[in-house]
Amino acid sequence: MTTTPDQLFAYLDGLGIAHPTISHPPLFTVEQSQTLRGQIPGGHTKNLFLRDKKQAVFLVVAEEDAEIDLKGLHRLLGASGRFSFGSPDLLRELLGVTPGSVTAFGAINDNEGRVTVVLDAALMEHAVINAHPLINTMTTSLTRDDLVKFLESTGHPPRIEKVSGLLPEAV
Repeated sequence: MTTTPDQLFAYLDGLGIAHPTISHPPLFTVEQSQTLRGQIPGGHTKNLFLRDKKQAVFLVVAEEDAEIDLKGLHRLLGASGRFSFGSPDLLRELLGVTPGSVTAFGAINDNEGRVTVVLDAALMEHAVINAHPLINTMTTSLTRDDLVKFLESTGHPPRIEKVSGLLPEAV
């Protein structure tokens, strides 16, 4: 069963994690979400749902404007061969979300621990991080430490790696 935003909020409450949330029109792209800047302080995320040649799955969470070398990222993360984007069906199966709503909060639905969550080190420089709470009509804010606490509680201790801003030959 897929977790609802209300169930997610109850889970966060149980962990003692504050989660101020605002509602807004559906946002499908980073460009659309940038219209909310100023209303929601902190780091805003983009999420890459990736799989490698051996079907290992990664969720890379970075700042919305981060430049990531997808051609070389697999080497940095120790994946088997180059990454491709995971299918919408795999996204729904593992994270319980649809394209446009990809979020680190989806880890709550990955009961088998198939997804490796990678948080970009640059994103983790923000005291507050913003993400969709499983749907793209809301944005939830939490501290970076609480994001890690949440992920660890779901069995997804995040890898914090510098994945953005690297030159292609460095990855």
